[in-house]
Amino acid sequence: MDSYYVKPRIYMEREGLNEILKGRSKALIITDKFMYESGKVNYVTDICLRMGVEVSIFAEVKPDPDIATITNGITQMTNFKPDVLFALGGGSAIDCAKAMNYLAAKEGMMEKAFFVAIPTTSGTGSEVTSFAVISDPDAKAKYPLISDDLLPEAAVLDAELTKTVPASITADTGIDVLTHAIEAYVSVKANDFTDAAAEKSMKIVFEHLEQAVKAASKKPEELTPEDLRHRQKMHNASCLAGMAFSNAGLGINHSMAHALGGHFHIPHGRANGILLPYVMQFNCGCKTSLTPASDRYARMSKVLWLDSGTHRENAFGTIRATKQLVKRVGIPKTIKDQGVKEKDFMDALDGLVEAALADSCTATNPKIPTREEMRELFLTAYKGNNM
Repeated sequence: MDSYYVKPRIYMEREGLNEILKGRSKALIITDKFMYESGKVNYVTDICLRMGVEVSIFAEVKPDPDIATITNGITQMTNFKPDVLFALGGGSAIDCAKAMNYLAAKEGMMEKAFFVAIPTTSGTGSEVTSFAVISDPDAKAKYPLISDDLLPEAAVLDAELTKTVPASITADTGIDVLTHAIEAYVSVKANDFTDAAAEKSMKIVFEHLEQAVKAASKKPEELTPEDLRHRQKMHNASCLAGMAFSNAGLGINHSMAHALGGHFHIPHGRANGILLPYVMQFNCGCKTSLTPASDRYARMSKVLWLDSGTHRENAFGTIRATKQLVKRVGIPKTIKDQGVKEKDFMDALDGLVEAALADSCTATNPKIPTREEMRELFLTAYKGNNM
């Protein structure tokens, strides 16, 4: 059954907090140590204090929030009993807050708080997705939570919060946005609504990512209004891509990136970027015969103003343009270029293949690979090809 679910009200600037906090009495902020110690948490606390809202801060979030961190957060949350919960940070902070709010209510510890996500990076789209991931270091495993009850009630998208994000992270997260949009666009669950969000997102990425990366190389005080416009556009693109893939699902690019990044500790967005051109070639049937997914890549060329002629030329042109963009923002061309040694890669290959095939994202890919095809795809991404 086709459906499209959107919940959060999205505010484009800090002033939205005035509306969110009206009538509130207690605010709990979920963030990380850097956001707290650098004073960036004042983005929320200053307005809370001005409006007479009592504040408590949980600043223990680390990358890939684990069960212990979430348990500690729930303890602070149930003791404080906030009526509004803020997640301030990247995907890890938002996932942590999602899990805390959801699990505390599910276990009857307290009613769910009004939940507001404030992303500080432009990549995950977590503020509009019904997913969260909890890690278990002892078991060396990650457990996904999937429920519409995880969704925030509101989100604030403000480029001011991205001003200090380094160029390399801006590039990694920006390509993650593009991967979200493209995979949602070719997903077997795509529909008119997810297409609209995905098309707009990928168009914004092609128009603004390179400029956002250049802006990220400047000192915050050197940024111009135009630099912030590129940053804001990427923030918006991330949210739009989140809307698309939350409803349409993803594909094997993410399945492979989850396995590759988890094993070799490659940042998620960078792993996606390395793999993206090779996965697009596979889905399109570049080495065999064109697949139904090639229609979607050909249509992308029109969306991105790359239209160059025949159906085949348009599909291949989209893949080449994507590959060139990935290169221009500094993403390595191959897994080998990322610094993974060949012996280490070959030793891990069978496990990578099995993990990618078992990943839930694989189910919505337009072309389900065999075990041998998945193995060959990993090998191609390791050594590269000449397309």
